[in-house]
Amino acid sequence: MASPSSLLLPIGASGKSLCGTHQGVSCDKFRGLVPRCSNLEAGLRFSRTIGCDSKTKLSLMKRRDMIGFVFGASTLLLGSYDANGAGLPQEEKPKLCDENCEKELENVPMMTTESGLQYKDIKVGTGPSPPIGFQVAANYVAMVPSGQIFDSSLEKGLPYLFRVGSGQVIKGLDEGILTMKVGGKRRLYIPGPLAFPKGLISAPGRPRVPPSSPVVFDVSLEYIPGLEIDED
Repeated sequence: MASPSSLLLPIGASGKSLCGTHQGVSCDKFRGLVPRCSNLEAGLRFSRTIGCDSKTKLSLMKRRDMIGFVFGASTLLLGSYDANGAGLPQEEKPKLCDENCEKELENVPMMTTESGLQYKDIKVGTGPSPPIGFQVAANYVAMVPSGQIFDSSLEKGLPYLFRVGSGQVIKGLDEGILTMKVGGKRRLYIPGPLAFPKGLISAPGRPRVPPSSPVVFDVSLEYIPGLEIDED
């Protein structure tokens, strides 16, 4: 799945330094501490203390003071990380099927195609079905079988555009969209062979998708650009 899978790649760390003077070296001044120069090329790296001003003689910090400073800084950072990740309620992610929908879906018959794709119609649309090769606009919420979301167009705020039946998305999504009608919503239970053969690398806070593992897609077919609805 070209576009969504690319968004799941971990974001690389920026190579830019946080601050700098000459030759990537910056000078920081802390209360109660002598000025020091630190090289900030790769995260928090504490280099040896040297003078920042050639005209000013700086005394070396005691080893005990340096160890205490480093330990205090690392503890502060770890504490901040734990505060953000522990004990706080997770933000509710937008869905195409809420709790009431989930209950109703239990009574909807499961349909199975020859390829092994299974689906349940959350809502049957009233518009046309997309011809092969036509561009469609669809919203989707992609989940692992446990229900954890690994990608969603709703979080991006725009429907996903692709040409149906042309291999621009995974096989299960392609097949599932083809038999939908505009305005419809469907849950696709996509088996491994019709999903991601190479898997997907997880983004922060998202589940990993192993190679050729089953996935679940909630899909809504919003519209088909260029295809007008007959109004009789």
